[in-house]
Amino acid sequence: MPAPTRDELRALRTAVAELMAKRSPDDDVWSELAQMGLLGLLVPEQYGGAGAGLIELGVVAEELGRVLFPGPYLSTAVLGVNLLLALDDRQECEAVLPEIAAGRTRVAVAFAEGNSTRPPEQPATAARGGAAPVVSGEKRFVLNAGTAQRLYVMADSEEGPSIFAVDPAGPGVTVEPLTTVDLSRRLCRVRFDEAPATLVGPAGQGVAALTAALDRSAVALLGEQAGAARSAMEMARDYAKTRFQFGRAIGSFQAVKHMCADMLLEAESAVSAARHVAAAGAQEAPGWTADLALAQAYCSDAFVYVGATNIQVHGGIGFTWEHPAHRYLRRARSDAQLFGSPSWHRERYLQEIGA
Repeated sequence: MPAPTRDELRALRTAVAELMAKRSPDDDVWSELAQMGLLGLLVPEQYGGAGAGLIELGVVAEELGRVLFPGPYLSTAVLGVNLLLALDDRQECEAVLPEIAAGRTRVAVAFAEGNSTRPPEQPATAARGGAAPVVSGEKRFVLNAGTAQRLYVMADSEEGPSIFAVDPAGPGVTVEPLTTVDLSRRLCRVRFDEAPATLVGPAGQGVAALTAALDRSAVALLGEQAGAARSAMEMARDYAKTRFQFGRAIGSFQAVKHMCADMLLEAESAVSAARHVAAAGAQEAPGWTADLALAQAYCSDAFVYVGATNIQVHGGIGFTWEHPAHRYLRRARSDAQLFGSPSWHRERYLQEIGA
């Protein structure tokens, strides 16, 4: 598929921004996202999707990030789709991808165990039973498992870690919402007690497929972080221009100017990093995973900084529950750990460059 033009990207950004502007973040816009083709953005055309790439995904993610979109877009339309494409299971793709694109099916991917948000090389969750496998174990930090109609679970097997499809409403499955700092990122603990499962993709390829899916899905997470950081920066800027103290706008005070300037630098640098990684990933440029790792560490830290400084600029009102400033800091803290901590990504960067 040819690279999108600037006009095409501008039109895509405008369409998503207009939808987010006219609807409350708490409204159910899932059907509208499907009608606009956004749920099938990464789904190949043969399965009823748009067959778009990482650059378009980054544009959509930025606009969803600006409003802290709470729906399961990242878990279903991004991570779930990327995992199925990495597994290359034609039967599963034919059954599920058109349903995702049409907005009729939501999926979740369960891989993290213990206190880590990265896939374990040797999962404690295990599948046994040969041709009719059952899965037992526990997964943590499962994004949007509470609203999913299908779970993809990484579990150990005789051939090694593999991906299995499990019905979250089926026997042996317990989904428990987790209480986290960000109420808009709905994470769950999922327990499996001999839950009936179906192998998806080649046996023993779970770690490789999931790592590839997480890398491509991280482009969306970076876009969300960059878009949200820019939105928080603009929120602080506008407040500094309109809030008066001692007869003058607080933005005229040097200390506030410095904070706003630092926020601008961090937010715009995050946008640049996110867009660079999306373009490099779309072109499959050599060393793009090293750039990805560094961008994940930087964008996580930048978003946290901007979110915290935004509250400082707002002063007392910024600490209140009613003001939206705290929601951006909460999302920043959550995103910084979602696909691995900043320190984990920095370590990966050093490994990727052979340091």
